[in-house]
Parts: sequence; structure tokens; C-alpha cells
Amino acid sequence: MSKILLCPNPKRDRGCRVTNSVRDMLINAGGEVDVCTIDDMTGERLRWADFAITFGGDGTILHAARNACAYGVPVLGVNLGHKGFIAELEMRDIDMLRRLISGSVRTEKRMMIDVELIRKGSVIYKDFALNDVVVGSMGRTLPISAYGDERKITSFSGDGIIVSTPTGSTAYNLSAGGPILEPDTENIILTPICPHTLFAKGFVLSPNRTVTVEVEDFGRKSAYVSTDGAKPVPLEPRDRIVVTRSEKVAEFIKLTERSFYERVSEKLGDKL
Repeated sequence: MSKILLCPNPKRDRGCRVTNSVRDMLINAGGEVDVCTIDDMTGERLRWADFAITFGGDGTILHAARNACAYGVPVLGVNLGHKGFIAELEMRDIDMLRRLISGSVRTEKRMMIDVELIRKGSVIYKDFALNDVVVGSMGRTLPISAYGDERKITSFSGDGIIVSTPTGSTAYNLSAGGPILEPDTENIILTPICPHTLFAKGFVLSPNRTVTVEVEDFGRKSAYVSTDGAKPVPLEPRDRIVVTRSEKVAEFIKLTERSFYERVSEKLGDKL
């Protein structure tokens, strides 16, 4: 009998109507179910659970996956948001959740990345990401250099740069004109944000590269680093943001037979 943790985003699932309906369905099908909001995914609850199901948008799934990866709990997202690129199910697919009761489901692993902010030789901030690390500006162009294993890849002035995983390739990276990668591949993607030059291009790198982004002297301008859309951390001139492949791995449940390409086409409003 599977132990299933249901994690709604109350801003998306008002009154937890969808979550409560799914809870009743799974209990009637023989499952053990616990419910907590996305902000209350404690280690105790995750150690208990076999699976975690979220109800919200991609941000909700990101939050859950970041919490669950430390406990080896696979995550499935039910999309109650807008695009929902990471979500496995739409509302029309809710009945598929009954398959979790048997515990025999396919899962897919996704690489994650670690980030360190180094200032004057000291690490002052650490985090990890499933989607991306963004170095950006507050409305003005920044002089940015990016390195792979200490060798320069690119330099340009622009609004910033995105260091993305394949999972994050359909997030900010896509909006910035970066490439779309299959989410179960393993690469690190560099994508300039609005570069003020004709020749600044994106790069798809080996997952084993150590990527360093240096924000050069930007005077009185403001700059920041943000991990998976979290609260921005202010930068100072000559700060170095170091991104590497993480030992952490996110695991997602696969219930549908829709291909990644069908999902992208659907979310972007095109037809294959």
C-alpha cells in the first residue's frame, strides 16, 4: 500500500478543493494519504511518504522537488497554473493518480546544479537549483564574463545570463531565446539575457564543467543572483558565481504516455 503525500499551493487550489477530492479518491482506492501545504513539507513527512503530489504551477513543483530530493521521494505535479512545463498531469488526467496505489510506477531522474557566490575569496552564499541560476541587473546592462573550467567562454554587456539545467530549458531560458533540451539529458546551458551585441550566443556545455560567471565593475548599477526564482541576492563588482553539477538528483513520476515534444507543443500553443 503506497503512502502518498498531497501538497497543495493554497493560492492555486483555493480551499484545497482539488486536493481534498484527490485525497478521498486515493483513500477509497486503498492508499494511505497525508496532506500538507507546500510550505509544510517537513523531513518527517517526507521520510514517511513513498510519493509526493503537488497541486499548483511549476513554482510549486520546483519547491516540492527541492525538498523531496534529499529524501529520495519522487514528485508528480498536477498543473493548476499557467504553462506547467514540469507538471505531469492536467486536471483532465486526475484519475490516473489511482495508479500510484500499486506503487509500481515509472520515474525519471533530473540533474540539478549547485551554486556558490564567492566574494573576495570567501563563499558567502550557497544553494542548489533544479531549473536555473540567474545573474541579472536592475534595469541596466552589466559587463559579464562566463568561464568553463577557468577558460573564457564569452564576455558581453547585457541584462544578465542564465545558467540552466535541461529541466530549466523551458523556463526563463526559453523566453531568453535559449535552446530547448530534453529534460532527462545532462547538460549545463548558458544563455545571455538581452545582450547588447550581435555576437553573444548561448552555449550547451558538458554537465561536468565548472561554470563561473563574473560580474565585472558595474559602478553604481545594481546586480543580483537568484536560484530557481528565489529572493535575489545582491552582488558586488567582481563577485564570482560558480555553478557545478550537483550530487542531488530530482525524481519525477511518469504516468502519461505523452512525449516531451507533445507537451512542449501543447504548452506553447502549437500543433505537431
